[in-house]
Amino acid sequence: MVLARVEDPPETPTGPALSPSRAADFMTCPLLYRFRVIDRLPEPPTQATARGTLVHAALERLFDLPAAERTPQAARALILPEWDRLAADEPELAALFPDEAERASWLQSAIAILDAYFTLEDPRRLEPAERESYVETTLDSGLRLRGYIDRLDVAPGGEIRIVDYKTGRAPREAYEASALFQMKFYALVIWRLRGQVPRLLQLMYLAEGEVLRYAPDESDLLATERKVIALWQAIERARAAGDWRPRPSKLCDWCNHKALCPEFGGTPPPLPAADEA
Repeated sequence: MVLARVEDPPETPTGPALSPSRAADFMTCPLLYRFRVIDRLPEPPTQATARGTLVHAALERLFDLPAAERTPQAARALILPEWDRLAADEPELAALFPDEAERASWLQSAIAILDAYFTLEDPRRLEPAERESYVETTLDSGLRLRGYIDRLDVAPGGEIRIVDYKTGRAPREAYEASALFQMKFYALVIWRLRGQVPRLLQLMYLAEGEVLRYAPDESDLLATERKVIALWQAIERARAAGDWRPRPSKLCDWCNHKALCPEFGGTPPPLPAADEA
């Protein structure tokens, strides 16, 4: 998990839009979607989300180096300057570690994840076509699909591989389909943008040294498109009715807004006026 990115570049047109993270929010819990998208409630960073952001930043910078210099030692050397840069930009991050010893231990945990990355692939043999790339396409319905792809690899023959780094735990087999939804979402965007189905989707669970790979086809992506459209229609119905029902699950224990949830005795804030929403 990483800190939330800006969902749109400043000049992106307005209108109905959906990212894989917000789609996942609605599927997890409509009330969570409302809190994040309609109410725009703040969510302070945690050590886990900050670690994800730091590891992503270090991996992005790693590929700025000449191929031969992309070594574990070079990656470790990126951690501290990248952390200093992130903490300067986001004071809330620096506030996570009032104790220097705690910060040093946390930085070591990020370095351990980077070390694990090198057991999964050799970056000296890779030359990504794009990194931290913003992608967007508009479906025939007018719905814009958008998001950021960690890495896009293009083989000499033109085959496309979409790569996403994860610093959390790998899902159990029963939940792999849910984990792949984000990747199929990105594959759908790339297909609509470039007219080419990506050859491979690759989820890299760095901390556990596991890789989840999936080769999509057109039928997969057409099914994903139908699912996304149906999901957006459900969001629109919830918006029109003002009905954002909570969906309790084990994930509630990690929700930043549990105190506001009716399932736990809380009261959501009043819905914003229609023009504000």
